[in-house]
Amino acid sequence: MLPLIAQASIQILKPIDQVFEAVVNPEIITRYFISSSSGRMETGKELIWEFADFPGAFPVQVLQVNPPHFLEFVWDPETRVRIHLKKQAHDRTVVEIEEGEKPLNQQNLEWLVGNTFGWGNFLDCLKAYLEYGINLRKGAFDYRNNP
Repeated sequence: MLPLIAQASIQILKPIDQVFEAVVNPEIITRYFISSSSGRMETGKELIWEFADFPGAFPVQVLQVNPPHFLEFVWDPETRVRIHLKKQAHDRTVVEIEEGEKPLNQQNLEWLVGNTFGWGNFLDCLKAYLEYGINLRKGAFDYRNNP
């Protein structure tokens, strides 16, 4: 039986170095996705991420960073996140994300749906910010905290 892997991808109309920097630099990622980060994503670092719209602090263990093409980290002890950036013609970048692997069961199917949505949201937010200067997350999940 094949393992479950959350996957998402998108093309961003910006050069690979700019896209990479927007993911690893806390001053940029906090403008479109998380509310705070304890530092820059670098191999071997442990960071704390916080989200304005989800309570709690999330530890992120950065396993590998190969600028500007690859990042790997863990924020769930059971899974690894891998982000691949692929340079395209005309200063475009394809970003591919995969998180996994988990065995097939009901709980992990729910994880797969939620994390696939989450990574799709991350990529949409990254694209909107880099191409148009828009923060798509602003207010997007307020309804969860204020019914």
